[in-house]
Amino acid sequence: MAYQALYRVYRPQSFEDVVGQKHIVKTLKNALLQQKFSHAYLFSGPRGTGKTTAAKILSKAVNCEHAPVSEPCNECAACRGIMDGSISDVIEIDAASNNGVDEIRDIRDKVKYAPSAVRYKVYIIDEVHMLSIGAFNALLKTLEEPPPHVIFILATTEPHKIPLTIISRCQRFDFKRITSDEIVYRMKKILEDQNTPVEDEALYAVARAADGGMRDALSLLDQAISYSDEKVNIDDVLSITGAVSQQFLEEVVEAIAEREVSKALTNVNEIVQNGKDPVRFIEDLIFYYRDLLLYKTGIHNQDLLQRAVIHDGFISLSESVQGAEIHEIIRSLNGVQQEMKWTNHPRVLLEVALVKLCQQNRQKESSGDVEELLQKVQLLEDQLSKIQEQGVVIRESEEAAKPKENVPRSSKQQYKAPTGRINEVLKKATKKELEKIKQNWAEVLDMLRKQNKASHAALLANSEPVASSSDAFVLKFKYEIHCKMVAENNNSVRDHVETILHSLIGQKVDLISIPESQWESIRENFIREHRDEQEQPEETDDPLISEAKRLFGDELVEIQD
Repeated sequence: MAYQALYRVYRPQSFEDVVGQKHIVKTLKNALLQQKFSHAYLFSGPRGTGKTTAAKILSKAVNCEHAPVSEPCNECAACRGIMDGSISDVIEIDAASNNGVDEIRDIRDKVKYAPSAVRYKVYIIDEVHMLSIGAFNALLKTLEEPPPHVIFILATTEPHKIPLTIISRCQRFDFKRITSDEIVYRMKKILEDQNTPVEDEALYAVARAADGGMRDALSLLDQAISYSDEKVNIDDVLSITGAVSQQFLEEVVEAIAEREVSKALTNVNEIVQNGKDPVRFIEDLIFYYRDLLLYKTGIHNQDLLQRAVIHDGFISLSESVQGAEIHEIIRSLNGVQQEMKWTNHPRVLLEVALVKLCQQNRQKESSGDVEELLQKVQLLEDQLSKIQEQGVVIRESEEAAKPKENVPRSSKQQYKAPTGRINEVLKKATKKELEKIKQNWAEVLDMLRKQNKASHAALLANSEPVASSSDAFVLKFKYEIHCKMVAENNNSVRDHVETILHSLIGQKVDLISIPESQWESIRENFIREHRDEQEQPEETDDPLISEAKRLFGDELVEIQD
């Protein structure tokens, strides 16, 4: 006899052998015992989960000579005839190739004839969603009120394509994906019967590649047995499925975490040289990061992990990679996976994605260092402020224990604001120009952050525009060190701010920075000098107040006695 594939040899012949569908098996067995089975069934679910198999078992059970029974005996003439296909009353139709109105009309004309060899005539229509609309309409009336000796069993992988009028006339059973443990258990029983040695790790790799389908798992196992020499191992399964080992995935994840671009690209070259599919590899990588994320959230159940096996290396990786970083990596890899569907060069997209991930992590680390430095600068400023307020006591020696007077800190290194330029701005300053800058200032800071200029935005966080003309504006800083850094960092911060403001308000304005401590004195001196140049106002009006109102507006000037 010619060789038969494993999935054909070991196709279940009774409900007891159906794997992973206990909810369906129990319902059908009870209905058979109580003789309450329906005239029409709809079996839906993923491929290879047992829909057609269950339909054939059901057709044997209802026609078994020992009925009512929950399981077919597989020994009587009716069961054996249905198994070998010699009984013509059990008709299996492929709707993919018989989807026209004429084929369904032929069924409708023949259902009225009584079965010739068994009690029930059973029609098994596979891939029923392939029927045309006309064929569904032709089937509708027969399906609703068939003769008492006819049972329809419809099977499909896409139930959403079936008209609701058909679905409502059937008892619907949804077949679910079979778990990896159930697939492995079934394969072990088959291999014991075949006397074929296989590693457990290889069986789990087959189960993962089958994606919940028992038929796919047995087909892959059959292929792995043919490929291997004596014992089927994990390398044999990885070779035929195109997947990569967990160790290889861990090396790639480590390269991304350690920002080693060359190592990541070397790994990509290795998988391509070994004939692996970049699309399949990126899918495995996404699922591995998903497993890392689940483990970090406290889910340590091996059954919930798709690609990873929990061991020391996996645990170490989960501790070294941050959860937020995993979220971002999965989002990036998902985008690349979508783009791969429309490209002829998936390897290039994969390499670009890995380089980007490595560089992105380096930029984040650099940004984190800047934030840490700014925090240290802030701490030093606070300490300097306390020293300036309290003074420093200097003792020459323990014998001359006579304290000297508190010596204030030298101001040689103090930042000197450009008073002349600020006075020029104040001469032309208007309330309208100042409001224009203030209204867009929050957006300026936001755009700096979006442009990966978080350090610049941090320097400007405690700043405020206080005066503006049509070609320049004065920016007041709460901390002098920030003011000095903005003024003396080769104009990088100023250039970015001026460019963003130009795009927002439509005019080029120069940034002039000044510490808060110097702003008050410069403003008062300007008002006082400007008052002397103006004609004397009426005695009832204070010139200082008038000038302040003109420059900054009535609502910004508060008069106190």
